[in-house]
Amino acid sequence: MKDLIVARGLRKSFGAFEAVRGIDLVVPAGQVLGFLGPNGAGKSTTMRMLTGFLEPTAGTVVLDGIALADEPIAAKRTFGYLPEGAPAYGDMRVEEFLLFVARARGYGRDEAHARVDAAIARLHLGPYRKQLVETLSKGYKRRTGLAQAILHDPPILVLDEPTDGLDPNQKHEVRELIRHLGGDRAVVLSTHILEEVEAVCTRAVIINEGRVVFDGTPRELDAKVPADVARNRLDHVFRMLTTSDTSGSNTRAGAAGGAR
Repeated sequence: MKDLIVARGLRKSFGAFEAVRGIDLVVPAGQVLGFLGPNGAGKSTTMRMLTGFLEPTAGTVVLDGIALADEPIAAKRTFGYLPEGAPAYGDMRVEEFLLFVARARGYGRDEAHARVDAAIARLHLGPYRKQLVETLSKGYKRRTGLAQAILHDPPILVLDEPTDGLDPNQKHEVRELIRHLGGDRAVVLSTHILEEVEAVCTRAVIINEGRVVFDGTPRELDAKVPADVARNRLDHVFRMLTTSDTSGSNTRAGAAGGAR
């Protein structure tokens, strides 16, 4: 499979504080990558550098063969992005907002309407297409945000907490959609929900204090749990990898033993 995301040596400093400390990340087509870390680990900063919303202090990002620093507009056309909070224009109706996004991406009237209709059908937004965005529940705002991310059928999807605010049935539907979309795309899924990694992801990367502390499959992550732990196994290993008293040997072993 082709490598659609290639990030090398990403670093980001804010004054004297180094938020991201040399992250390498390669994501091929057909992979759904769960990107995890505790609050303040550098997860959102890394996501913003991958999508060109934040310039790295050092390092490079190549998206579908296009260097983000050299051709930022062309590179940004390769991905759909659902940021945290799913910002949208609240005074627009769902359909109006999605048409606005489609036209902003350069589609003509007929193509824009066709893509909006397809995205609305995929996210089951039909009953809400004429509703103001600001009146939607949190879950349906997330669906609307995901709809705009897939409008242009991009080879890369970057999703920040895509199931936040959804009820269990909605979470199941969105996870099934993400799993389907990941069949021939590279999907980076930032989440705090460890069960989501088991349910959707083919690979997990955990960062802590700006560095990768685990890179491997969900099964490999589960294998790091002590044998006497029977419940909340991924929660246990997540704490084991990201608490300060274990960030030495466990961190190095987790990063070294994982997949690309």
